[in-house]
Amino acid sequence: MSLETTLIIVKPDGVQRRMAGRILARFEEKGLQIAGAKFMKIPLATAQKHYKPHEGKPFYAGLVQYMTSSPVLVLALRGKSAIAVCRKMMGATFGSKAEPGTIRGDFAISDGFNLIHGSDSPEAAAFELGLFFQPGEVLDWTPADQSWVYDTSSDFR
Repeated sequence: MSLETTLIIVKPDGVQRRMAGRILARFEEKGLQIAGAKFMKIPLATAQKHYKPHEGKPFYAGLVQYMTSSPVLVLALRGKSAIAVCRKMMGATFGSKAEPGTIRGDFAISDGFNLIHGSDSPEAAAFELGLFFQPGEVLDWTPADQSWVYDTSSDFR
């Protein structure tokens, strides 16, 4: 079975609202595995690299300032189709447009403060994981319940 790893950031508003644990719990309850975690304040240079594709857009400076304003929880989450699964769980970018049942739909109303970032492609995940984690900080391990999460046991077939 092929598993992919994605980057998730519980943004400053999620940390300040004390929602990091609730957000992480939703991913774990879905069956995604924590492969890496850091509680940190993002350095300015890292935020600028992370959001470089938005450089020159009207919201860029405010976004970088917001992301460096307070601690965040940075996660490497692993699972089958982890990028797509996480993106679906996060909901629409703007909290006011996110469907109920998604993280943003349940916990965000602001279009600016939307609680969470998630990689949007395998290429973005690889780049972003490399920005926030050093070699050896994203661990390769198998949770004891993996065969139950993914129905890989041959005992019932």
